Amino acid sequence: MGDVADKIAYFQAITGVEDADLCTEILAAHGWDLELAISTFTSSNPQNDHFTPDYTSEPTTSNTSPTITNLPPSETGLVAGGPGGPPGLAWKIITLPFSIICGSLGLISGAVGFGVWAAGGVLSYSLRMIGLNLGRNGESSSPLVSISASAAESLSFVDSFDRDFGSIRPNFIAEGFMDALQRSRHEFKLLFVYLHSPEHPDTPMFCERTLCNEALVAFINENFVAWGGSIRASEGFKMSNSLKASRFPFCAVVMAATNQRIALLQQVEGPKSPEELLTALQRVIEESAPVLVSARLEAEERRNNIRLREEQDAAYRAALEADQARERQRKEEQERQEREAAEAERKRKEEEEARERAAREGAEREAALAKMREEKLQSLGPEPEKGPDVTQVLVRFPTGERKERRFQCTTTLQSLYDYVDSLGCLEVEKYSLVSNFPRTVYGSEKLALSLKEAGLHPQASLFVELNS
Repeated sequence: MGDVADKIAYFQAITGVEDADLCTEILAAHGWDLELAISTFTSSNPQNDHFTPDYTSEPTTSNTSPTITNLPPSETGLVAGGPGGPPGLAWKIITLPFSIICGSLGLISGAVGFGVWAAGGVLSYSLRMIGLNLGRNGESSSPLVSISASAAESLSFVDSFDRDFGSIRPNFIAEGFMDALQRSRHEFKLLFVYLHSPEHPDTPMFCERTLCNEALVAFINENFVAWGGSIRASEGFKMSNSLKASRFPFCAVVMAATNQRIALLQQVEGPKSPEELLTALQRVIEESAPVLVSARLEAEERRNNIRLREEQDAAYRAALEADQARERQRKEEQERQEREAAEAERKRKEEEEARERAAREGAEREAALAKMREEKLQSLGPEPEKGPDVTQVLVRFPTGERKERRFQCTTTLQSLYDYVDSLGCLEVEKYSLVSNFPRTVYGSEKLALSLKEAGLHPQASLFVELNS
């Protein structure tokens, strides 16, 4: 309980004290420790005899309509008061100083105990760190599994019940009451509660002949989640007050309700035969079947809705991932096409530039050749007329074309090469003029010779031989 008002209301509900100011003073004196204040008040109040079960009352069975009982904020819930009246105000005022002193002593004792526990834990940890974690017999002790106090009480009750009455019994859950209640809710079953009073004279006979009856055990195990607790233990005592148990043996059937509350569906007080208890349990099962079926159907519908939403979400995610994958593929394809188009455009431009450059270079080369041919043609001068000092020269080209011209016999072979170049009939620059019969090559070493000196006067027939 978080705030002061809740603690005051809780204290009033348990103790029956109606004076809010008095409750405030008691709680303040105990440092607002609710459990300590309740424990001190109940232990010091002589009129709190209504917490003791009534062993002398006749056994009765009451089939009540579902009622709501508040559960505690911790585990087992509100420890409801019994049928006795609340203590008088004068008595509470008289016992208040003693309660305050007892609470203070309890706080001091708790602080000292906590200090001893903390020191022991530090010492144990230190010994364990240096390898000295030994048990009582000098053997290495293994760590224990940590369980809650309520679960430990339930486990102790089950072990004690097995020792006293055997293993043919309801499958009591070795958990706290709230855990067992939640388990029954999840399994869509009712919770069978048995409160064990070891001192009651009817308890041994009831456990041996009724609670351990094979038919009854089979019915309880099949249709209920069973929880048992001894009223000598903390949680069993609290549940006996919460369920207002006044006669023992005590059995009840409860189910989880809203807002941490329980619905009391059936309670059986006093010794009963197996047939009587089985009849009562069968009746509550029949009456509660629609509620359980409805809860199961609602849970199944919720699970189906959750599963449907999960399937829809999964389908949506799959469709979204597929769309994203297609979009990625489309973008990648588009980017690839753009890259290919850019690469093709780049190559086209390069080829176009290369063609333009080649055309430009070709034009420049052609212009240079034309200029060279023109210059060489101009260097030859006019063709002379026939005469004794004139040499007639016939030049045959590899294409079969023939060219003929007259030169002065004093003209050098270089002028003959210039003449061939000026004609523009050759695509190559390296060639030689060669004569047959006898074969004579007029190469670069003879360019300075005149036609007459080279033996080509008065006439010569030469052919062009391309150099490799």
